[in-house]
Amino acid sequence: MPSRILLISYPKIVFLYPALIVSLIAAIYLSFDQRPLDASNTPAVVFGIVFLGVLATNLVVLAMDFPRTTLLAVFFLVVAIVLGAILLFVLRPEYLPWVAGVLRRFQPLANATFYWAFFVILGATTVAAIIAAHFDRWEARPNQLLHYKGLWGDLDRFPAPSLRVEKELNDVFEYFLLQSGRMILHIGNERRAVVLENVLFIRKKEEALTRMLGKLHVAVRGSQGVP
Repeated sequence: MPSRILLISYPKIVFLYPALIVSLIAAIYLSFDQRPLDASNTPAVVFGIVFLGVLATNLVVLAMDFPRTTLLAVFFLVVAIVLGAILLFVLRPEYLPWVAGVLRRFQPLANATFYWAFFVILGATTVAAIIAAHFDRWEARPNQLLHYKGLWGDLDRFPAPSLRVEKELNDVFEYFLLQSGRMILHIGNERRAVVLENVLFIRKKEEALTRMLGKLHVAVRGSQGVP
């Protein structure tokens, strides 16, 4: 069992990592591609379509909640069908020429510089947001709960024996991406519960907290002579 468990509420920008990965792949590929950036450059067109599709899906994750697995499956199915159809008619226009003619006007082309710029801007913002989140963190230990806040690490201490933990998985999509969810800490006689949004790998955190609190309760009971 770990001697401490960190609980950090992360901003939703961390869920944009799929778009970050796609932009990096596109940037690397197009940096070595010597072909002109026009409609004849099929890989550039494909990268543009895939990048926009992934980015749009990521933005939907930030804008909406998917409380049920069925709703998430339907959403993924619709995205896969639309994106697959667009790629099919772009790569094989002879299948349905009239559809290909309409899609011929849709040619999202971007050079390597654009993808590098997107990757650097989003990557730097994400790193900065993650660092900032660590300045407001909770740390569970076997005998106490610590709350670090602010640049200078102001510290509040709470007794761990009175801690009660709840877990909520309100968005299946966010759990799918980073196994994240909402954790609610009920601390002793505190009037208001502590709500931590977007706790990553929340099931592992909850299991570790349960083991830690369970051992603590056994130790306290034993010291009081209760079997």
